[in-house]
Amino acid sequence: MSAADEILDIVDENDNVIGQSPRGEAYAEGLRHRCVFIQARDGEGRIFVHRRTPTKLVFPSLYDMFVGGVVGAGESYDEAALREAEEELGVSGLPRPEYLFKFLYDDGAGRTWWSSVYKVRCDLPVSPQADEVAWHDFLPEDEVLRRLTEWEWVPDGMDAYERLRAYRLRR
Repeated sequence: MSAADEILDIVDENDNVIGQSPRGEAYAEGLRHRCVFIQARDGEGRIFVHRRTPTKLVFPSLYDMFVGGVVGAGESYDEAALREAEEELGVSGLPRPEYLFKFLYDDGAGRTWWSSVYKVRCDLPVSPQADEVAWHDFLPEDEVLRRLTEWEWVPDGMDAYERLRAYRLRR
């Protein structure tokens, strides 16, 4: 099954399931669905950063400081966070990602999804999926901040990152 055929729960503005749709159709029609964003850090506190492959359905070839993806039909955010983190990092045996907060991403141009943000520590050697990740590294946060103006980043990840920075300031 291709990524475009994966079945997603379609949700309303309150994150209640109102239907299901194949992923490709959900993207094409701008149907609101669910996603997870997991910030992975290594034992030194560096952030896993990667550039998406040009074949990705959404935001191809852009940089991202989160691993994650869509929540499958009937799957919980927590289940999706662990599955996506292990898949994208190419590891097994990660600790369960820690839930931080949820927000509604909406770019005003038909891309909208409920987004749950998590964090996880990854001390395992990573081996990201070649069909998803074109380049990767663990970078110190000050370098990530410098790269924000130099690299083109996924817009939903940037929104999640700004919200994560604000969340940390409140704690």
